[in-house]
Order: sequence, then structure tokens, then C-alpha cells
Amino acid sequence: MTSTDTDSAEPDERFEERHRVRTQDAACLILIDRSGPAPKILMGRRAAKHVFMPDVYVFPGGRRDRRDHALPYGGDLNPLVMGKLLAGTSGRMGPARARALALAALRELREETGIRPAQETGFDLGTLRYVARAITPPGAVRRYDTRFFLGLCDETVFDMSHFGDTDELEDLQWLDIAMVSGLKLARITQTVLEDIKNLMKLDPSIPFGTPVPFYSMRHGRFVQSRL
Repeated sequence: MTSTDTDSAEPDERFEERHRVRTQDAACLILIDRSGPAPKILMGRRAAKHVFMPDVYVFPGGRRDRRDHALPYGGDLNPLVMGKLLAGTSGRMGPARARALALAALRELREETGIRPAQETGFDLGTLRYVARAITPPGAVRRYDTRFFLGLCDETVFDMSHFGDTDELEDLQWLDIAMVSGLKLARITQTVLEDIKNLMKLDPSIPFGTPVPFYSMRHGRFVQSRL
């Protein structure tokens, strides 16, 4: 990019050019409990000590670790989910890296909430849906390319015996999905929540092949495409 190009760019693009904040892979796991009259979703508040989104309510999740690909699992991702994860990556992602994102979401769930799969052989990845992808806008102190997975508690047996607040997430709550809007949420979290509510209205089973919205910033504008 020439100096003229930089001067004419959007402020967030100039910041990105100067500071080159590297985008890192990340994953979230959205858990939904359908056992009651209204679906409930698990959320917690990021601790105030965090540099990235302090005191904001989020889904359990975080950055992919290099060792996540070696974590045990009981069954592989649904082929439709795998296909969506690989879409739009221009061949930069293979099945092992895609699978590692799902395993990262599960690891983060355990670290941040204490919830873990009940099966000793590992979690059956085949129960996970892939419901959204979002890249943190330029200008943030940290940037993530986040994949949002969704799990239904009635389809997978979880060990809740260690469930509780952690250093990472506080005020963990199972919230009525229709009543979450009163919390302090990031824009992308609000957007993904609306997507999930709409999906459940169309088909409560949330089919595996549902189109996946992809959110990013282009020339200073919030853009949605489909995977």
C-alpha cells in the first residue's frame, strides 16, 4: 500500500496497516438447553481484567491452541458442518484444522465453565452445528477469526458437576434466549443471538446444512455474506 493509499484509507484500515494486528483463529460454543418451556442459552461475563471485551457477556470460547488438534473426540464433525468450515478459506484450512476449531471450543467450555463431556472417550463432534463466523474489525487491540458452534444439551450428555464461575467467565447463567437483550453484549454477540432465534423459529432442530452467516468489515462497513 502506498502512502497515498494509506492516507485515503478508512481510520481502522490505517491502524491495521501501521500496527498489523494479526488475526488469530478462535471458536465459541453456544449451548442451548431445551428441557424447559423456553430455550435457555449459557452466557457469562468476561472478567474486568481482560484487555479484550472486559465486563461483556459472551458465549464460552477463545483462541485455538496449537495442541487442540490432538485432543480426543468420540465422533467426527457432520460432513455438512465440515464442508461449511472449509468454505471460503481458499484452501488455507484442511479438515484437521477445522476439527481443531471445534475441539478448541470444547476445551474453552471446560476451562471457562467447568462443563465437560460425560464420555471418557471424548465429545461426539457430530452433534455440533456451525452457525456463524465473524472476524474482529480492524482497530481492535486483538483480532480473531471466530467460528461459532452450537450444541443442544438434550443431544449430548454433559458432566455439570464442576459447573461454576471461573477466572475467565463470571456470573455464568442459563438465560431465556428471548430475554438476553438486556445484558451488556458486543454487537456481534447480539447479531449471532438474533440469527439463532430466527433459526429456531424456522426449524427447532437447527439442521446441519443451514447457511452460515459470515460477518466482517470492508471499507469501514459491517458486511454479511453466506457460507
